[in-house]
Amino acid sequence: MNETPAFDHRAFLRTLTTRPGVYRMLDASGEVIYVGKARNLRRRVASYFRTRLDSPKTRVMVAQVRDIQVTVTRNEAEALLLENNLIKSLRPRYNVIYRDDKSYPWIYLSDGEFPRFAFHRGARTGRGRYFGPYPSAAAVRETLNLLQKVFPVRQCEDSVFRNRSRPCLQHQIGRCTAPCVGRVSPERYAEDVRHAVMFLEGRSTQVIDELVAEMEAAAAALEYEHAARCRDRITALRRVQERQYVTGAGGQDVDVVAAHVEADAACVQVFQIRGGRNLGNRAFFPRNPEQLDAAGLLAAFLPQYYLAGDGGMQREVPPLVLTRPAVAEAGWLEAALAGAAGRAVAVRGASRGEKARWLELAATNARAALAAHLTSRATVGRRLEALARALGLAEPPARLECFDVSHTRGEATVAACVVFDASGPVKSDYRRYNIEGVEPGDDYAALRQALARRYRRVQAEDGVLPDLLLIDGGPGQLRQALEVLAELELGGLPVVAIAKGPARRPGEETLHVVGAGGALPLTADPLILPPDSPALHLLQQVRDEAHRFAITGHRQRRARRRRRSPLEDIPGLGPKRRQRLLRQLGGLQEVARAGVEELASVEGISRRLAERIYQHLHAD
Repeated sequence: MNETPAFDHRAFLRTLTTRPGVYRMLDASGEVIYVGKARNLRRRVASYFRTRLDSPKTRVMVAQVRDIQVTVTRNEAEALLLENNLIKSLRPRYNVIYRDDKSYPWIYLSDGEFPRFAFHRGARTGRGRYFGPYPSAAAVRETLNLLQKVFPVRQCEDSVFRNRSRPCLQHQIGRCTAPCVGRVSPERYAEDVRHAVMFLEGRSTQVIDELVAEMEAAAAALEYEHAARCRDRITALRRVQERQYVTGAGGQDVDVVAAHVEADAACVQVFQIRGGRNLGNRAFFPRNPEQLDAAGLLAAFLPQYYLAGDGGMQREVPPLVLTRPAVAEAGWLEAALAGAAGRAVAVRGASRGEKARWLELAATNARAALAAHLTSRATVGRRLEALARALGLAEPPARLECFDVSHTRGEATVAACVVFDASGPVKSDYRRYNIEGVEPGDDYAALRQALARRYRRVQAEDGVLPDLLLIDGGPGQLRQALEVLAELELGGLPVVAIAKGPARRPGEETLHVVGAGGALPLTADPLILPPDSPALHLLQQVRDEAHRFAITGHRQRRARRRRRSPLEDIPGLGPKRRQRLLRQLGGLQEVARAGVEELASVEGISRRLAERIYQHLHAD
């Protein structure tokens, strides 16, 4: 077998340009392992092949290089954009990778005579206006709640709005002016919408000035009820300002970004300030295989955070981005962001005044979030080691899977599987199973079906098996699991059934354990761990997460089923016939009470169809 020859960096550097551009390092298989940018390509690439390299990670990476490809750009900003695109498309293993699987949420204001405010996440394709993005769903919901208290603009779905015949509860508690039934004129409603938009744009002081003038005019005209409503809105707005305004922000739009690096982990905190209001913060934990310092980490993180793969904007860029520590050669980033935003963007640090205090706040949060992140990972590791000792396993399990079943008296049964590893929950591997074809309330059969579906697919796709299988239940559930595993020839898998104590209080659980290869038979004495055992705490955490995931799925399925009319399951009874049947007989209860003759008297319902309807509604 011929090995790929080592990379001759000296010959390569002799021909390399000194212009700006992007370089891609490839390994022996031709895979890109690192992408970088440079103002001077020759000088930057040559720095990797010095006699002494400070970073062990960089030494390992350079030892794998078998080729380097170069793209020359006209300027540094183009190099930055190209580097960002390549990192996102190629995802080289030695680059800092910013991971964000969820789009940011927005507040959506619909179009029309009586628009509505709503929570929005995803593509912004609807007609209307979008405000944001906000750092979290909680921030959006809190803002919507504040809006509804101060500006009574509707937030109901359009389908509900079009079909109301009387005001809803929101009108009764003063949070909506009931445009659905004509309780407010379009002009008055439009004024409320205008004030709400001004509030979202950060112009709440101007809103207060207008409300004060309106209150004084109403009082002068002896319209005291109107004046009192204006007074209440002014008071509420001032309270909102006290809660949301950043001292000295002066109505600015600013992102405050701080990074902290410790050991092999890193955290970046992003605070969003819009119109002088602190919209909250969010923590990111980017991969840092090259072990960059905080300044280098921010230089790699910020382009991926703000810029889309095509060089456009991935999210809104404010006029000012404050960073701690300061980003070296920030001019590159400013030029790229300005090109995408279509206006000037400043990226800088701050050493004094309010901006320095904002950065200190972000840096403090970054340190605290990283400490919590590392502590959580360390805690899970200690719990896994304690679990291995308690169960007599040869080594801590690297992957746990737990099953639970949820239903309401047999209705809408759902089984759930959750997955944990050494870092905690692996939510991308969670699965739910809608259970069909079993007797209602038969938890054993439901569990058997879920286990069989899960591990047949794992076998078929050559997937990953758990090192430990956890079942919420007692010996009966354990027996079902063992039988399914035996049928699938997976009998060597350690299994634990965790049963609640007599009073169902945490800390009194009983463990029924079957070790690898059946080391402990079902007749063995159950294992009871001390209430303060880290191993028990881990099992409780995994079990509770499985229960939460299962019951959430069950409630969703039950809600969908209960919203569905039993008439929809009758063959030959389409939407028009259903509507005619319900309208002429006066609702579903009257349809259920009707006999065959009465059903057949409805236009479009034959006697055969009437018999079918009657049999379906009286099947029990």
